[in-house]
Amino acid sequence: MSLFDEPETDTTPQSAPLAERMRPRTLDEFVGQEALLGPGRPFRQAIEHDRLQSIILWGPPGTGKTTLARLIARITRAQFTSFSAVMSGIKEIRAVMAEAEEARRRRGTRTILFVDEIHRFNKAQQDAFLPRVEAGDIVLIGATTENPSFEVNSALLSRSKVYVLQPLSAEAVARILTRAVEDVERGLGAMHLSVEPDALTAMVKYANGDARVALNLLEMAAATDTKRVSAAMIADLAQNRSLLYDKTGEEHYNLISALHKSMRNSDPDASVYWLARMLEAGEDPLYVARRLVRFASEDIGNADPQALTVAVSAKEAVHFIGMPEGNTALAQAAIYLAMAPKSNAVYRAYSMAAEAAAKEVAEPVPLHLRNAPTRLMKQLDYGKGYRYAHDEPEAVSDMECLPPAHAGRHFYEPTERGREAEIKKRLEALRKRRP
Repeated sequence: MSLFDEPETDTTPQSAPLAERMRPRTLDEFVGQEALLGPGRPFRQAIEHDRLQSIILWGPPGTGKTTLARLIARITRAQFTSFSAVMSGIKEIRAVMAEAEEARRRRGTRTILFVDEIHRFNKAQQDAFLPRVEAGDIVLIGATTENPSFEVNSALLSRSKVYVLQPLSAEAVARILTRAVEDVERGLGAMHLSVEPDALTAMVKYANGDARVALNLLEMAAATDTKRVSAAMIADLAQNRSLLYDKTGEEHYNLISALHKSMRNSDPDASVYWLARMLEAGEDPLYVARRLVRFASEDIGNADPQALTVAVSAKEAVHFIGMPEGNTALAQAAIYLAMAPKSNAVYRAYSMAAEAAAKEVAEPVPLHLRNAPTRLMKQLDYGKGYRYAHDEPEAVSDMECLPPAHAGRHFYEPTERGREAEIKKRLEALRKRRP
């Protein structure tokens, strides 16, 4: 089932895509991920000395996960087997596990099993690996673009070392492209292609840290009639850059977290940037609008009561005119929220009140706060002792409105910021009038 037949030799045909032909053949050719694969690094030493234990390679597309697996296949003396989670099921997994057990028992040979896109396996499929990993029959190498904390079951994760591959730097992508242009054996060197510096920069930016995307774009440019690649040509071929984004994955939560925390820190520039990242990648604008409404109450509250109005208005604007025109309404709201005075007093007040309601004795509503629409209810003293606020001086009485167990308790503590400074003064005066 191996994807890597005859790993000791390079048999990649010239008809293969450029990205496939230019895969590194040695660790020294590998570009990027120096923190993991630089000379003397523990991970590199484990590979070179064939002492690798089960690992999960986690990183965005085009950062070298499959390439690393291929290099391990070349270097290791173990039996190397590979399959993709997209194309394999539980039957294939069990067959490989049985072969690995047999190889270990009869020949003392361990099996390294590479599973591409391991996050696509369900829990039952992942569980099938566990006994053989625990017995030492296989060394598992899983590759995933998704956070292993969410996508790999905890038992398997606890027996594996997670290595995080970062998006390639601009310098690394430029080196990969330059090598492809100059390499006569596997790359485009025989074409004597001329690539303008601005074109190289444009391809690097378009790739966004993904070597495969960069090489595919270079190959498209090389397929045109001209032998000179210009920035204008790259712009024409690239059209719109594809941003890394998954509406249901970790990047979704990373970006909304960045937006929320930038607004909380009163940074309008970062706020509008993260907003644009989400919207340009195809996020549901109404989801963003809902998060802005939440932020207005959670992080601003009564420091600027108008913030909630602005956020709700942005939501209505997006619903009314749609996208892309609604993007400026969301940007206006995000900038307003970022610049508004901040207070989480409303959020804290509700959190404390909710905790009290959930964990403490739920006392009945005091009689004086109950309505008495019937004669029986009046006979039972419903409403007795209630004091109508509008009949009191300044429309405030000293009547206690909390149940006895919470009498005098303060949930809402306004800050000194924005409108809450005024609210705090009034609240302090009101509280002094109550027992």
